[in-house]
Amino acid sequence: MSKTKKQYVCSNCGSVAAKWSGQCFDCSAWGTIDEELVTSQSISVARIGNVLPIEAFDSSITEKIRIITPIEELNRVLGGGLVPASAILIGGDPGIGKSTLLLQLSSQLSNAGTKCLYITGEESTDQVKLRASRLGLKPEGNSIMAATNIHDILATIDAAKNNLDLVVIDSIQTMYSGDFSSAPGTVSQIRACTHELITYAKQNNIILLLVGHVTKDGQLAGPKVLEHMVDTVLYFEGDHSQHFRILRSIKNRFGGVNEIGVFEMTTEGLKEVANPSELFLMERDFNVSGTSVFAGIEGSRPLLVEVQALIAPSNMPTPRRSVVGWDTSRLSMILAVLSVRYGLNLSTYEVYLSIAGGLKITEPAVDLAVAAALISAATNKPLPEGSIFFGEIGLSGEVRKTAQADMRIKEAMKLGFNKMICAPHPNLSAKNIETLSHIKQLKGIIS
Repeated sequence: MSKTKKQYVCSNCGSVAAKWSGQCFDCSAWGTIDEELVTSQSISVARIGNVLPIEAFDSSITEKIRIITPIEELNRVLGGGLVPASAILIGGDPGIGKSTLLLQLSSQLSNAGTKCLYITGEESTDQVKLRASRLGLKPEGNSIMAATNIHDILATIDAAKNNLDLVVIDSIQTMYSGDFSSAPGTVSQIRACTHELITYAKQNNIILLLVGHVTKDGQLAGPKVLEHMVDTVLYFEGDHSQHFRILRSIKNRFGGVNEIGVFEMTTEGLKEVANPSELFLMERDFNVSGTSVFAGIEGSRPLLVEVQALIAPSNMPTPRRSVVGWDTSRLSMILAVLSVRYGLNLSTYEVYLSIAGGLKITEPAVDLAVAAALISAATNKPLPEGSIFFGEIGLSGEVRKTAQADMRIKEAMKLGFNKMICAPHPNLSAKNIETLSHIKQLKGIIS
């Protein structure tokens, strides 16, 4: 005999409660509790498992040969290519280009001899074919199927497993299992469907690419365990008003994290950007106050971006602080340090700061570039032409050195910059490097 009962599951952390509440008691998230129906067996039967072989930890291993994709930016993010029997999760905002990238990838791989199956749960097969035709793709040997039942999908894959190397699931939130009465997209459905797909893919040496929806906060929808189950988690970043997209690795068991690949969205799909620094600086105006160039590092890639600042008088009791592409609390700290350690008081001014191109910067090395842009905007004096800035600023006003300074300088010199302003580094002694130990020394540069 079986009976059905209700349980309440948090879509953010996956915790289960016996009754509904507005806030999850485990992760403190509001409005994430969903009702699910579960079927339980009243009679439990003891099962005896099989004895499995145990391997020595120092035994020899066989290195799996990666599949090098025709998309070099994707290879960079993945750590060198696709690893057989791996599961990759790609998330991003609606319309950012997830399905376009995977359609281009599967089409180009199929033309190179890799057997691919594209499974869509959101569109019909004709819609996907029309999109491929619009993008100018002519896949040879690429298969397509529209399905949402996980048991039908696994049965179809199993029937053609000898002729399959890669399977694309678009998207995992549309898949459901008949073993659960809850709707597709709930915690139990996503967890069960993902587990069955990953288990089958690893047993049969098939590469699995999963598309995941995101919440309004930009996080992957569904339980956090979804990110733990897969081998690689990639995020598509970018603004719909901008023409470029950034693919960033958040988790990678076969490579480094925080690697980025830069793409440009065109009418023919996603195009690779081999030198993203030129893309972010191509519309830069020279001899304009309030702008500086920051030499950053994204993963293992040096990247030059423009930092723009604007200072405007304000009659409001609390002047506005607006930041695009950076941390607001970090800006408040820099403004406080400039007021106390540098002597620049902006408490009666509105401050606007933007990272040009819509790129999001998280590393603290951008502090010096932000401070230089703010001082330049406040004094209405442009920074020296051909100069770049990088360095972390402490609360006492000192400028601290950052990692991989040689890579930053090399990238800047390649693009024609001839004045590097940074913290003192013991291994850097070039003539075009000007070192700062305190932000007060910026007075001698901005004059």
